[in-house]
Amino acid sequence: MFATLLLNATFEPLKIISWQRAVTLMFLGKAELVEAYDEIIRGISTSIAMPSVVRLRRYARHDRRVKFSRGNVYRRDGYACQYCGVQPGASRLTLDHVVPRARGGRMEWTNIVTCCVACNGRKADRTPEQARMELARPPVRPARMCAVARAEAPHTAWIDYLDG
Repeated sequence: MFATLLLNATFEPLKIISWQRAVTLMFLGKAELVEAYDEIIRGISTSIAMPSVVRLRRYARHDRRVKFSRGNVYRRDGYACQYCGVQPGASRLTLDHVVPRARGGRMEWTNIVTCCVACNGRKADRTPEQARMELARPPVRPARMCAVARAEAPHTAWIDYLDG
């Protein structure tokens, strides 16, 4: 339910982690609290604020590319079908190959879109042109994690650290 934005030592966003992982990094002295939710985590001998944004104390080298995953495709496409625009919820969404695998389509950012079950069945093993269906926007690889995370920032404090 509570997610934490992890920043590099330079305040550059790295990724979204669980609040439990953030607390672990803080207790190990590897990260410091930057922003917190209004919730308090109570232990037997201590209480701390629920971390919303934490920053690594040392710079971490990282790959700036966004990892290809089902969740990141859903985020990129705004949890909406790219053919009809309906937002049925993540449990009723599927991934669709714009160019079907049977026709040489690959599992990559530029060939995968979020699709509702009804449109996926209607399109079947055809290209959008053959099925007479139009994409809301062409699929692209997100430039950075910020492009994926900004749309679903659970805490307004995240906006200050996500550019773009």
